[in-house]
Amino acid sequence: MEQDVESPVTIHPPKLPKQAREDLPKHASKECTKRKIQRYVRKDGKCNVHHGNVRETYRYLTDIFTTLVDLKWRFNLLIFVMVYTVTWLFFGFIWWLIAYIRGDMEHIGDMQWTPCVSNLNGFVSAFLFSIETETTIGYGYRVITDKCPEGIILLLVQSVLGSIVNAFMVGCMFVKISQPKKRAETLVFSTNAVISMRDGKLCLMFRVGDLRNSHIVEASIRAKLIKSKQTKEGEFIPLNQTDINVGYYTGDDRLFLVSPLIISHEINQQSPFWEISKAQLPKEELEIVVILEGMVEATGMTCQARSSYVTSEILWGYRFTPVLTLEDGFYEVDYNNFHETYETNTPSYSAKELAEMASRAELPLTWSVSSQLDQHAETDTEEEAKNPEEQTERNGDVANLENESKV
Repeated sequence: MEQDVESPVTIHPPKLPKQAREDLPKHASKECTKRKIQRYVRKDGKCNVHHGNVRETYRYLTDIFTTLVDLKWRFNLLIFVMVYTVTWLFFGFIWWLIAYIRGDMEHIGDMQWTPCVSNLNGFVSAFLFSIETETTIGYGYRVITDKCPEGIILLLVQSVLGSIVNAFMVGCMFVKISQPKKRAETLVFSTNAVISMRDGKLCLMFRVGDLRNSHIVEASIRAKLIKSKQTKEGEFIPLNQTDINVGYYTGDDRLFLVSPLIISHEINQQSPFWEISKAQLPKEELEIVVILEGMVEATGMTCQARSSYVTSEILWGYRFTPVLTLEDGFYEVDYNNFHETYETNTPSYSAKELAEMASRAELPLTWSVSSQLDQHAETDTEEEAKNPEEQTERNGDVANLENESKV
């Protein structure tokens, strides 16, 4: 007797396009309510961009020095050890080959035989002699004789190539150790950016600081808005970059970074935040990338530090807590309050709406009434010019009424 057996069947939901997945109701999935924020630049300053399908890989070898400097430390150290080891083994093999061809191995201990290299009796001793020659140690036990012209030539070649290898590898390690991006680790940005009123104008602000006593010379600050854009022709630009003015025309972007500074961007008609209000800000998909650069005072090398702010990290109606206090004969910076903010009274309207309300409030009443009367008079004049016949009839009717009243 056959029975129906219910077999577990896995039903996979249909794969919907991205637009359809975004339009699902909020209760359909918890993942739909939480939109993942994809950063262009991470908070530590590293760019979140990976290069794929690079076919012209030979370009990395043409600039081998920069390629080695950009490698991670573990690969850099591995290459450093391998280069020296390979050169020592290579020249050690050549020294052993010369001794083997000349027959020095067959006359070991023969006082009447003059070898190319004294006390070289095998590959290990040849390898040690190669190390002594390239590193210029010279223990004095193994020495080259004047009866071996090919050995003298090899000694010159190894000395020159060894100097080149030392200069290249030591220079590479020195540059990697003294990279200016390590100096950028002590340049800090505030965790959040704020929007509040400053001198009667709506401003976007963030704070920067330097943790070291050695200053950044010729420090300057820049800011970019990363936001998708669609042109009038229908072209979609996924990561469009727009400049955010932080004092370029007034010189406020040139910083004397001795103590933490608050960088301010005035939201005016040229600002990309001109039409963004408090209610609209969380709905925007944008990212603010800030770049601080200058020369390291100790080394003279150019240093650059970066950070970014997404919409969830922009606080509307807040200000930064002061960190600078005057002590007995000096100023003290309290970095415990560097990222702290406090709430302040800030309108929730956009800068454009605030400007429109301010312009309406400044118009005088007499000016508005007289302008309206002039406007009505101009309208009547235009109507009379358009309909002269009607105006004549009206004038005739008025004349008839006056005559009848006289009778």
